[in-house]
Amino acid sequence: MGEEAVGPVVLGATADLPDRVWIEAARYARLFGRDLVVAYVDVTRFVTYADPDGVEHSAPIDLNLAAGRAQADAVRARAENLLAPDAWTMRSLVGDPAMALKDLADQVDAVMIVVGTRRRGFGETLREFFTGSVAARLAHRQHRPVLVVPLEEPLADADDPWVE
Repeated sequence: MGEEAVGPVVLGATADLPDRVWIEAARYARLFGRDLVVAYVDVTRFVTYADPDGVEHSAPIDLNLAAGRAQADAVRARAENLLAPDAWTMRSLVGDPAMALKDLADQVDAVMIVVGTRRRGFGETLREFFTGSVAARLAHRQHRPVLVVPLEEPLADADDPWVE
């Protein structure tokens, strides 16, 4: 049997991630007695190389560098608004979201990774067709639990097929 992870809960965050996902990630961090790492992945940049000491260098796919910085700032603002002070840290990552979150989780020995489901709509369906679901790719490419929080509100009890 492998050793149990001792690190934080990692939240894959975007500026428009619904409050529900933030709250669930914070709740699980509290339940496990762990810190929460809010991870924003800038998909407009990619890793060009890594130094021997692990420092990654990146380059932009798009020359609009301000857009990536603005998104990271918006994620930080959401965290400051929704989470208790001193209960979280933020990490800005680059590249493929699933691989970046997996690598971060490995680095910090995360106890779990929390992500939201995809939004509904044709654009999101098309994006997922080409890039795949971050949650599904995470679940298939690493060993730690992945909590996928639905973006929609829960069903009322009358609509729940499991309730008599």
